[in-house]
Amino acid sequence: MRIFDAHFHIIDFNFPIIENQGYLPPHYVVEDYQNETADLNILGGALVSGSFQGFDQEYLLHALKQMGSTFCGVTQLPFTVTDAEIINLNEKGIKALRFNIKRGGSEDLSKLDYFARRVYDLVGWSSELYIDAKELPEMASTIEKLPAISIDHLGLSEEGLSHVLKLVDKGIHVKATGFGRVELNVKNALKSIYGINPDALMFGTDLPSTRAKRPFKYGDIELIQNLFDEQAVDKILYTNALKWYFN
Repeated sequence: MRIFDAHFHIIDFNFPIIENQGYLPPHYVVEDYQNETADLNILGGALVSGSFQGFDQEYLLHALKQMGSTFCGVTQLPFTVTDAEIINLNEKGIKALRFNIKRGGSEDLSKLDYFARRVYDLVGWSSELYIDAKELPEMASTIEKLPAISIDHLGLSEEGLSHVLKLVDKGIHVKATGFGRVELNVKNALKSIYGINPDALMFGTDLPSTRAKRPFKYGDIELIQNLFDEQAVDKILYTNALKWYFN
């Protein structure tokens, strides 16, 4: 069983950490991640910037150097960033732009249409939304026209699932991550999304599971294994995300 971990965080206090909504995350460096996932066959992954890291790129580039070329970065940038800086980050392994609507720390959602198109046209990046999917109807007409969009953590809420499914039908991808932080029926969400588009689901550990009610556990992978056949499991755990980030 091979895994591309499509969503995890590294938290290194040698670089800027911003208290967010009264929260400071735990120290969690590359060695911690590697130790915690040593029993999993993780062949690559996407390291995601959190709200508490703001627009800092140095921690991300430092961690990616340690992790190797099969890992990429998902970063937060201000829309005023230069084309040259985006190209530079792309060459150093950044492959996506994150909009953290749920927690902040990223560019404002009003810039989504312009910014998502800009990074895609310039370097082929996708854009990722950390959002409670019940808020999606307000922006669905914009999102469905964008070139490459994914939604974090199954869209978080049961109320939002129907909106996620409509967007999956339009080609949007969904992170099968953070099962311990969502307020929905995970099995139903996974089956429903896969049924609409088998290429859409991308598994991630969400380690170290900051602010989640419960952290990632191996049972989250077993849940996927028990729901789907071997070919589908390989798509969800590995190939869907690999193709998404590395084309």
